[in-house]
Amino acid sequence: MKTIDELLAEGVAGKRVFVRADLNVPLDGTTITDDGRIRAVLPTIAKLAEAGARVVVASHLGRPKGAPDPAFSLAPAAARLGELLGADVAFATDTVGESARAAVAGLADGQVAVIENLRFNPGETSKDDAERGAFADQLAELADVYVGDGFGAVHRKHASVFDLPARLPHYAGYLIATEVGVLKKLTTDVKRPYAVVLGGAKVSDKLGVIDHLLERADRILIGGGMAYTFLKAQGHEVGSSLLQEDQIPAVQEYLRRAEEKGVEFVLPVDVVVAPAFPDLKTKAPAHPATVAADAMPEGQMGLDNGPETNKLYASKLADAATVFWNGPMGVFEHPDFADGTRAVAQALVDSPAFSVVGGGDSAAAVRILGFDENAFGHISTGGGASLEYLEGKTLPGLAALED
Repeated sequence: MKTIDELLAEGVAGKRVFVRADLNVPLDGTTITDDGRIRAVLPTIAKLAEAGARVVVASHLGRPKGAPDPAFSLAPAAARLGELLGADVAFATDTVGESARAAVAGLADGQVAVIENLRFNPGETSKDDAERGAFADQLAELADVYVGDGFGAVHRKHASVFDLPARLPHYAGYLIATEVGVLKKLTTDVKRPYAVVLGGAKVSDKLGVIDHLLERADRILIGGGMAYTFLKAQGHEVGSSLLQEDQIPAVQEYLRRAEEKGVEFVLPVDVVVAPAFPDLKTKAPAHPATVAADAMPEGQMGLDNGPETNKLYASKLADAATVFWNGPMGVFEHPDFADGTRAVAQALVDSPAFSVVGGGDSAAAVRILGFDENAFGHISTGGGASLEYLEGKTLPGLAALED
C-alpha cells in the first residue's frame, strides 16, 4: 500500500485530503475521558496541514442507529483536535449535507475541518453494497485524495473504510502504517518466548484469536470475565461470576489442544470476589474478598485476579521476549478490582519484552491507571482490529488501501 510519505512527496498543497480517522473516544456527557485515539492520528493530520492540504477529518463515534443523536456527536472530539493542533478546526453538523459542503469549501490551505459522526448516515454501516456505495459517492465529492488512518475501524466493511478508497487515490496514514508494522512482529519471525495475555468479559469474543494463537504462542494467560468459563470447563464452581456455558465445550477443546501442542495455558489460582457487580459511578466500597479459584462460594462474583495470580502472571511474563495483551483482568474502573490489570501492566513495564497492548479497554486501563505509555512497546488504537489481524482475517480497511 502507498503511504502518506509518498503522498507528501507528490505534493498536497491546495488538495482536499479526506482523512478517515478514529476519533471514537469515551465521553462522560460532552467530556472526553481518554483522548488517546485523537493524539494517535495527530501526526498524520498535522503533517498534511503543514504541507498545505485542506484536511477533511471523518470518523464514527459510538453506535448511533443511522440517524443524528446528540449523545454521539463528534463536536467534543473536534474541539479537542483543535486544542492539540493549536489551530481552529471547523466543524460540520452533518456528514455530506449543506454544512459539510460549506465547511470543506471554506477551508484554506493548511486548515482542518471535522464532519459529523459518519454513523449518523445509514449508508455508512449498511450491509447493502449499493446503499454503502451511494454514501461513499457523496463523501468522495468532498475530497481529492483519501488517507486511511482509522485503525480501530479497518475490520469494518463500512462506506468510509472500504468503499470510499476505491473512489479516490488512496494512501495509508502514519498510524495505520505503524499498527500494521507492529502486528507483523506478532505474526512473522516472532521473538520467543511469546506470551499472550487475554482478558475482557466474554470468551466468545476471543475464540478466533485463541484458536490462531494455539499455533503460535508459547503461553497464554487468561483473566477477566472470560476466565470463569475456563475455570468452569476445568470442573470448578464459579459462584455468580460471568459464565458462557455454551462455550465450555470449545474451551475444553482448546485446553486439550494446548496440552497436546505444549502451549502453556495459565489460569487464575485465586480471585477477588464480591456479592454483586460494583457501582462504577460512585466507586462505593464493594466488600471484596479473596478466595481460591477452585473454591468460589455460591452468591459471590469473581471480579479480578487475586494477589497470588498476580505474582504468578508476573513470573510468566518476566522472561518473555514478546507479549501481546488484550483485555483487562478485572473491573479495573473500580479501585477494589483494579489490582489484576495493574499487575499485568506493571509486569510488562518491568519486562524486557517487546510488548503490545491491544487497544480497547486494556489501552484505556494503561492510561487510567497512570502508566507511562512510552514504557510499552506499542499501544494499539484498535482492539477488535488487532484481534482480527492476529486471527489471520482479511481486514476490509487494509485491503482497500492496497493497490
